[in-house]
Amino acid sequence: MSDILQGPLLRQRFAELDAFLREHQMLWRDKPFTALTLGWERDYPALAAWLRGRTLEQADAVHNHPEQLDAPAPFPQLAAHAAQLAAVGDLPAGAVAPLPAQFSVDVPGRKWQQIDAFASRLQFREPPRHWLDWCSGKGHLGRRLAHAGTPLTCLEYDAALVADGQRLSDRLALPARHLEQDVLAAGASERLQAGHTPVALHACGELHVRLLELASAKGCRQLAVAPCCYNRIATDVYRPLSQPAQASALHLSRDDLRLPLAETVTAGARVRRQRDQSMARRLAFDLLQRELRGVDDYLPVPSLAPAWLDKPFAAWCRELAELKELPAPGERDWTALEAAGWQRLAAVRNLELVRGLFRRPLELWLLLDRALYLEEQGYRVQLGQFCDYRLTPRNILLLAERE
Repeated sequence: MSDILQGPLLRQRFAELDAFLREHQMLWRDKPFTALTLGWERDYPALAAWLRGRTLEQADAVHNHPEQLDAPAPFPQLAAHAAQLAAVGDLPAGAVAPLPAQFSVDVPGRKWQQIDAFASRLQFREPPRHWLDWCSGKGHLGRRLAHAGTPLTCLEYDAALVADGQRLSDRLALPARHLEQDVLAAGASERLQAGHTPVALHACGELHVRLLELASAKGCRQLAVAPCCYNRIATDVYRPLSQPAQASALHLSRDDLRLPLAETVTAGARVRRQRDQSMARRLAFDLLQRELRGVDDYLPVPSLAPAWLDKPFAAWCRELAELKELPAPGERDWTALEAAGWQRLAAVRNLELVRGLFRRPLELWLLLDRALYLEEQGYRVQLGQFCDYRLTPRNILLLAERE
């Protein structure tokens, strides 16, 4: 059974993850989609050849659990080490009173399960006096926590969601204020008070970082945050929060921060097929553009409307070449080029399984940076899972309470 991370374990685990990620940077920084060959393939030719020999279906079958793959060395050793470093226990669950059905009206079932699980893990030493739901949407989480009459403030950027949320809270006769607020704006700090207990379920990037900074500056006694979308930052380079992360030689780009979020999202067969067709075409076009430009480098192309996929492949390539102001591609074997794109897609998905081993370790590095920052601000911090990974991959919760 894994332990929740708290006390000296926070700093110890951060140091171990930092060393692991720095030592193996070549394995997770190189992106198979943009490079024809990867730097590590020279060092591990047997692993590279084995992965390149597999089908697209085989890659997709283990995408979310690459550690289960029986691949040549050093894959199993890396998988075992990554799993050990990324292991985090479940936060203890308390009894949560079942609520009348009207509380979950208008909430998708999976989202309500996440809210319920989040609420059950908020075991603070002192009962909260005033909940503050940060980036609240319609305030479903806040109402779940404030159902017994504890005052509630919900901060949300979208005016329509604010109005809907206030209507739902009023219908339940809860003492809740739903306020329209850009939490990144200067005035956001005035909304926070020391007596508030801020909560945030899946606030993206800068939105949850802003909460950690403002809540600790305002002297909030308690807070609970389940972060999401670490790449949603305004700068090109990640700005570490804690002293250990600032001292680390690991420097992360915004692109690196996408890695923890790279699981396959559940989608229907038609959506998956469209996504695969789009990626296969892009990989085929990548081969074409290298030839047309005479430059053996990846060329970023913009997002294209889904209707582009209705075009025949040759027309799709010609129009995209025109859009990127490349020389017009002459006549060629378009069938062979399209097939090469599908072949590359299979290789890309299989090679990405190596990067997949580092998704959770990098996410935990980022979470521990936040935990250590809060510790430096005088909080006692616990880091643990609040629900099963299958309910949401972003299933780790930061619980912080001032002594």
